[in-house]
Formats: sequence, structure tokens, C-alpha cells
Amino acid sequence: MHGVFLDQSTLNPQDLDLSPLQRSLDTFSTYDHTSNETVIEHINTAEAVITNKVVINRNTMLACHNLKLICVSATGTNNIDLDAARDLGICVKNVTGYATPSVVQHTFALLLALTTNWHQYHQGVKRGHWSRSPFFCLLDYPATELAGKQLGIIGYGELGQGVARVAEAFGMRIAVAESLRRDAMPVSGRIPFDQLIAESDVITVHCPLSDETRNLIDAHVFKAMKNSAFLINVSRGDIVNESDLLAALEQEEIAGAALDVLKEEPPSVNHSLTTSSHPNLIITPHSAWVAKECRQRLVNAVAKNIEEFRLNARK
Repeated sequence: MHGVFLDQSTLNPQDLDLSPLQRSLDTFSTYDHTSNETVIEHINTAEAVITNKVVINRNTMLACHNLKLICVSATGTNNIDLDAARDLGICVKNVTGYATPSVVQHTFALLLALTTNWHQYHQGVKRGHWSRSPFFCLLDYPATELAGKQLGIIGYGELGQGVARVAEAFGMRIAVAESLRRDAMPVSGRIPFDQLIAESDVITVHCPLSDETRNLIDAHVFKAMKNSAFLINVSRGDIVNESDLLAALEQEEIAGAALDVLKEEPPSVNHSLTTSSHPNLIITPHSAWVAKECRQRLVNAVAKNIEEFRLNARK
């Protein structure tokens, strides 16, 4: 089976062991990047294709007659035309669970930055503010304890549950929103979305992007939140309306926000959020998953998906 990795550089493979991928295929070609214009050329006669963010649409599938398997080296599959794959009998496999330790860790790195302002204190020390202080400490920026605060979780899969476990160690109270899927069955202990928004001190987003979640966090939600509340989004950028978020921060409808994802990635140089000077807005560059251990688990899981597909195809 011949396989092609369309955007291998997105994994920063220099420090990874790629041998599991190489063993899973008879022949294996890689490209650092693949543009929309070259995707068909790069897949060409491949039977299996690995993509992280390269879009594979119906036209591409129709043009690549040998294609049998699409492996997404991520959890989200919004870059794949799933309806087309189903119609054409092409198997699509993603990877779940690989990033949980890293994303949970990053969620709390963002939350702790918002609640302790440690990054601003660090900069104050570097600028000499502590050395010039008449007191033994600096009190320039507010700090908030997590203990006793309510953490509202939107999306309670593996990531949401991992965040909940760590939050409990901080002494936080956990609230979980009811599923936003129209066909979801009620789950005991979960609360309505509007109630979670109004009552939570921290709201953290861990749900997939879908028709139900696109622009889920908008002006209406920000107005309903506590003005002391923080928002964390390490899921998908389209879930948060970015212009509404900036307005909410400027109007002090919420206390702060930290995002690891944006609607446009990479963002334009004049993106409204990345160029904002608001002190309580933190942006990281979709880096919650970049730990070496996390990326290696991803490689191993993609290889396993290929091996399982080939095994089932032989039966």
C-alpha cells in the first residue's frame, strides 16, 4: 500500500520517531506542505493519504482513483468532505485522545495566567519594577484564587473530563453543560447551557466545531456571563465570535479571555485579537498540542489506524 503525508512539517517531525508510519505502509512519500493547487498532484496514485490540515474535498477524491484511506493526523475532521468519502467508499480515520495531557496542561497554563497575572509580574521584574519597589513585593496586578470558583465546561468528552479532574484538585466546583447536539440524550447532572454561562466563574470550551457550535460564544453569551468571569478556548476558533469577544473585553462584560485557537490560522498580521493591547487577553498560537510526547502519540496512532485498515481489508 502506497501512502502520502501531505503536510508532515505540521508535526515538526525532526524530534519524532516516524518508523511506525514507515512500517505501516509498503511505500511512503512525504511533503512538508501541500497547497490547494497541488493536493491532487501530491496524492496522485496513493491508496492512503495522511493530512493534518490540508483540505480533501469531493473533487480531489474523484480525481484520485486509487484512494482508499484518509488518515487525519488530528481529532477534527472538518477539512475532509465526509459525505463525499462515504459516497465513494473511502475510509476516514482520525485520532482521538492523543492530546489530552498536553491540552489539559495548556488549559491550566492559560487559566493560571489569567487568574494570577504571573506573566505580567514576570515582565514587571524584568523591567525593574520590583527592584524599585518600596515594599517586599509587587501588588500591581490583581490575582484570583481558583478554589471555590465554578468551572463551566462546554464539551465533556475526554478533554473536558481531564480538565475537570485537574480543576477538582484546585478546589473548583464543576458544572457541565448539556450536550448541544440536537439528537443528544439528557445526561444526569448536566445543566442547561444558559444556566452554565450565567453561573460560572470560568468557562472552558472543549467541544468540536459543528453547525450547533459555530459562533456559539457570541455577544448574547458575553452579556449573560459574570463580569468577573474568564473564558478559555482551546477547541476551535470558529466557536467564539472574535469581534464580539473583543467588544466584551473592551466593555468589561467579562474579566478576561485566553485562546489557543483562532478562526483564521495563521492569522493575518493585522488580526483584531493578535494586535489588541487589552491586558486581559492572552493568545497562544495553537500550541496546546506541541509537546513532543503528544506529537509522538499522534504518529503512533496514525500508524495504528493504517495497520487496522489494512488488516480489516484482508479479512
